[in-house]
Amino acid sequence: MILESIVIVAFALLLDFLVGDPRTKYHPTAWIGKLIASLVPFAKSNSAKRELIGGILIVSIIVATVCTALVVLDIGISLLTVDIVSLVVSIAVSSILLKTTIAIRGMQKHALAVVDAVEKGDLDSARNHLSMIVKRDTKHLDKNHILSAVLESVSENTVDGVTGPLFYYAIFGLPGAFVYRAINTIDSMVGYKTTMFKNVGWFGAKCDTVLNYIPSRLTGLVMILGALILGYNWKESLYIMRRDSRKLESSNAGFPMAALAGALGTKLEKMNYYTIGNGSIEFTKSHIISAVTLMKVSSILFCGIITIPIIVTLSFLGWWIHA
Repeated sequence: MILESIVIVAFALLLDFLVGDPRTKYHPTAWIGKLIASLVPFAKSNSAKRELIGGILIVSIIVATVCTALVVLDIGISLLTVDIVSLVVSIAVSSILLKTTIAIRGMQKHALAVVDAVEKGDLDSARNHLSMIVKRDTKHLDKNHILSAVLESVSENTVDGVTGPLFYYAIFGLPGAFVYRAINTIDSMVGYKTTMFKNVGWFGAKCDTVLNYIPSRLTGLVMILGALILGYNWKESLYIMRRDSRKLESSNAGFPMAALAGALGTKLEKMNYYTIGNGSIEFTKSHIISAVTLMKVSSILFCGIITIPIIVTLSFLGWWIHA
């Protein structure tokens, strides 16, 4: 079972590097998003207390649905009578499912789409592409703040779309990876401090903060190692992470973001909110490519020095997920 879990992680990562996410309404994250959207109207109320309870119910229903679906699927695979067939099907299905929680190639595609539009001088198109990967208002961003937002998104996605799912897969198997992504999706859809969502999205946002606490910090450290391997400025990466990681309202996002800014020797800025790093806010396509490369290397390193060792350790301790 240890080897099976490791093979699943390797295949999932390889699948994402080679294929990415096909555009389909049948993607598990799309299903989860539709379910969240259908539940939100029932959680809305004139009472703040009822909205808070509604937000808790949304998280509970989503988590229960995800876990139930995975348990039913696992039971179905276990009913296959030939052991080798059951093993092969289990590895194949699990690899594909785990891959759907990972978004390396997808992030690369979105990031380069923004850069290509900027290079063509089409800032309106660049802002439109950027709005697909960030929460902020992109309508009035200039060229360099557009590219700064891309770099910030790449750093955050390294946690949300790679290391976070892999961390929780290592501990809880597929349910862990999917619950993490479900909570992350809830936060991205309703975790806003606006009049509309501040109560409904409060619990989901808090869950996301708790779940990201450890992965974000581990990812920052792994990114520093990745910077060393790639010949980037790893000393500055460490320094900026230690100095600037808590400048953001969410320090979870601050760790990978500051590590990236230091590694690239640049400055990231969200106007009127924060500035991270010592460099200048002047970006080219090479900055984006370097950030994506660091994301890829960090993903592989995280698997090798965090995910797999956790799987092996917990397996030897008799943890049922990998026993």
